Amino acid sequence: MPAVPALPEIQNSPSNPHSPLATALELLFEHSPVLVDVLEPQLSIVLKASPSFVSYADLVDTALSEIAKWDVEAQAEFIAGHPRIGESKNLSTLSANEQGAHAVKPTPPEVLARLAHLNACYEIKYPGLRYITFVNGRSRATIAEEMEAMLGLARSLSKEDPIIESISPVEFGSHDWRSELERAIYDIGRIAKSRLGALGLS
Repeated sequence: MPAVPALPEIQNSPSNPHSPLATALELLFEHSPVLVDVLEPQLSIVLKASPSFVSYADLVDTALSEIAKWDVEAQAEFIAGHPRIGESKNLSTLSANEQGAHAVKPTPPEVLARLAHLNACYEIKYPGLRYITFVNGRSRATIAEEMEAMLGLARSLSKEDPIIESISPVEFGSHDWRSELERAIYDIGRIAKSRLGALGLS
């Protein structure tokens, strides 16, 4: 399991993309350029000015408060740091465990193919976003059903239905698009707090 820097080390280290704070953020939220270039220096300033910061749960909440102030393009870049549901390559240790990539009973290939198609459908419907959900021990097959429901699709194992070209995009920055962005960020917060437990920091 990855090592997490101690809280005093995070609070007292200088800001930079390789700082203990950056390391902790990448463990909890997954790597993305906006995380190390924008969030890490913002949080470094906040933490030095906030002696009441006492836990990693505080760190997650403070990070989410800072992210909420960003423009939607930066927020979308932040969530794109998380892997797509069903991906099995280049996953962090925590993402692999959360998605069941090393489960005793592997995910059937038809479910993985369906998830890949659903991810593509989602990314057409919500341009610039990536589907994020708090897996919380659920199977990939269950997540496929969740994605179908939110996209208004019938249950299927087809890797071609619906045809991608038939998907009507939601307007970038519209109310529905922003609602989905906010839901994704909320679930990233839930994932981060679940990771605290996995890392023995709850």
